[in-house]
Amino acid sequence: MIRFALFGAGRAGRIHAGNIARHPRAELAAVYDVVRPLAERLAEQHGSCAVPDPGAVWTADAIDAVLIASSTDTHVDLLRAALRSGKATYCEKPIDFDLSRARSVVSEAAGTDVPVAVGFRRRCLPEYQEIRRRIADGEIGRVETVRLVSRDHRPPSRAYVDVSGGFLRDKTIHYFDLIPWLVGERPTEVHAAGSCLVDPMFADAGDIDTAMVLLRMPSGALCHIENGRRAVYGFDERIEVFGAKGMLQSRPPALSSVARFAASGVRSGRYPDLYGAESFAGLLDAFVSALESEQPVEPTLAEGLQAQNIAEAAVESLRGNRPVTIAY
Repeated sequence: MIRFALFGAGRAGRIHAGNIARHPRAELAAVYDVVRPLAERLAEQHGSCAVPDPGAVWTADAIDAVLIASSTDTHVDLLRAALRSGKATYCEKPIDFDLSRARSVVSEAAGTDVPVAVGFRRRCLPEYQEIRRRIADGEIGRVETVRLVSRDHRPPSRAYVDVSGGFLRDKTIHYFDLIPWLVGERPTEVHAAGSCLVDPMFADAGDIDTAMVLLRMPSGALCHIENGRRAVYGFDERIEVFGAKGMLQSRPPALSSVARFAASGVRSGRYPDLYGAESFAGLLDAFVSALESEQPVEPTLAEGLQAQNIAEAAVESLRGNRPVTIAY
């Protein structure tokens, strides 16, 4: 049984608390939030306890691991405390708004044997795992282009936008992790364009709500990401990977299938809808299983930094309206 302390009782924290409480091999041992009543309500809901001070977590022998779902500006300090205490950690993305602080804590973590995973949960979706395996098996030959579409069902609140770090760091960063993981190489250049088409609130906050991003890979492959904050018909996410010998394609959750296009014809398989809250549960289960079996956790903190490097270059590209070389 892995006993967790949860930091953060907001939207993500509530999802994680429920998943920990329901997991057969995990226990929600403690909850902390700077807004004490939020922590108390969430803890009571799941038969746990709220702690008044984060320091109580680091010295508690009854806590094996921590899950950081608090505001991004708290992540680095909590990660450092977790490293000092030796407690395994699952941290939501991004690592920090300041890239130098993110790099610093990743460097610190590299000098320890403390397991730290970052919450890029799309890696746990079965259709993406299937696509990655088929690419690695050479079914479509050399990857030439990737097209990814992702649109949220509804925009987030202004309060969330104000602390999110911006659309490219908050939303598109998931795909800055996913695409290199799928195709097996990390991009060298990014060109991002964005607009406010969904709600003037985003412009008022100095942000965008619609983006198109082009990534160039070392092999020459080109990857296009279309990302938006609203789709009236529901959450919409799909990907197409085109190669020299064929194509792999995932379809929207409503269709829930992966299709392979090849000279022999088109074949597809059926998969359950694991988008949204359930994908949080998938990554939690992978984290628990890795700790139990003493295997490396994924995605790693270094991979979280890799995605953040791409996101920062994308922000620079957006502001300058030009392609930007990515520094790792």
